Amino acid sequence: MSEHPLPPPRHLPVATPAPALARRGLLAIFGSTFFELMGYFMLAPWLILRLNADGVSTAMAGVFAATGWVGIFLMTPFASAITRTLGRRPTLWLAAFLPAVATAGFALTSSLAVWFALQLAAGMASGLRWVLAEAVVAEFSPPHQRGRSVGLFETMVGATFVLGPMVLTWVGPQSAAALGVALAFMLVGLAWSLLIPPLPPAADAHQARVGLGGVWLALRAHPLIMAVGFVGGFFESGLTAILPLYGLALGLGVAAATLLVSASGLGSALMMLPAGMLADRMAHHPSGRWGDERAARLTLMRLCAVVTLAATVLIPLVAGTPWLAAPIAFLWGGAGGCLYTLAMIDIGSREEGVTLVNSTAVLVLSYTLGGVLAPSLGAATLQWAPVLGFPVLLIGVAGLGVWLLRRG
Repeated sequence: MSEHPLPPPRHLPVATPAPALARRGLLAIFGSTFFELMGYFMLAPWLILRLNADGVSTAMAGVFAATGWVGIFLMTPFASAITRTLGRRPTLWLAAFLPAVATAGFALTSSLAVWFALQLAAGMASGLRWVLAEAVVAEFSPPHQRGRSVGLFETMVGATFVLGPMVLTWVGPQSAAALGVALAFMLVGLAWSLLIPPLPPAADAHQARVGLGGVWLALRAHPLIMAVGFVGGFFESGLTAILPLYGLALGLGVAAATLLVSASGLGSALMMLPAGMLADRMAHHPSGRWGDERAARLTLMRLCAVVTLAATVLIPLVAGTPWLAAPIAFLWGGAGGCLYTLAMIDIGSREEGVTLVNSTAVLVLSYTLGGVLAPSLGAATLQWAPVLGFPVLLIGVAGLGVWLLRRG
């Protein structure tokens, strides 16, 4: 009895919806995500300040803040299962509805236990939107402009990290009106979500595996992309949390140490969109000098990994020249953000429907894992081995990214 081997996997261009539908869908998803995140990033610091004013311990406030991330971790692996059950548009509605309800709940009760439950629910909704919005933006973008659309979306998301707290400062960080403004942003985001047009059913809705099984298959299919997501999260999101500590360890003043966070955020905001546009240009270069689309993206990812490693290797020099800290932070934030953006463009160019949601979920999980490990490991090495341990940790992670991409 002869055996017939399975044909090799083919990475075919992903089909996109009709142009008019795609434009409406992208506009609605951009708008709803922007307003929801504006409310979220106003609400997060307001809640911490409110807990502090109510006499809640710093440790308990930290646990409360982490509860949102716990919700993201709990929800992300099951985003594809919920999407297949409800459909993409109703799932996006749910992801906009729950944060608005949670925000209203914070205004109606002062029970700490209820606040924890609301924070968990809001985090789960954020994880659902994070995965599904990223996947739909990548799928609905025209193939020759996918890099631009994804880069613009990531830049917009990054902008809300800055704009939300700025609006909170303008309204009053501890004022009751700030909660009303945050709720208003959430409700506008919900209204924008209702403008999302009917989306065509996912082509693989009945065949694709969902839940933990689907996530495991996606991880096996894209181990390199997920490793890239981890490195991106480590340097863009994770290190940002401890940059002030790093600055203080260098002997910088409090203000200068805090500005390192701004340098990292500025690098991320300024570099993601150009990286996406460059990926489009290289992938569709008339001469074909960069190879096919995936080869072009891989070239850019390798460049970002090398930039990350090169900036990290300079760490030993910073002690004698503290002004180098800001440019290094800029490069960490920019290259890390570009790695995530290029990874999202890559899986969005090769998959669609529920399968794309699975792959996006794994990318989000790997990015978040990098973002969680960087501050914990980085803070420990800064405390116990600042001269040797901290540089070795960062060089090790950056070097791993370069090595993996060279193999890829």
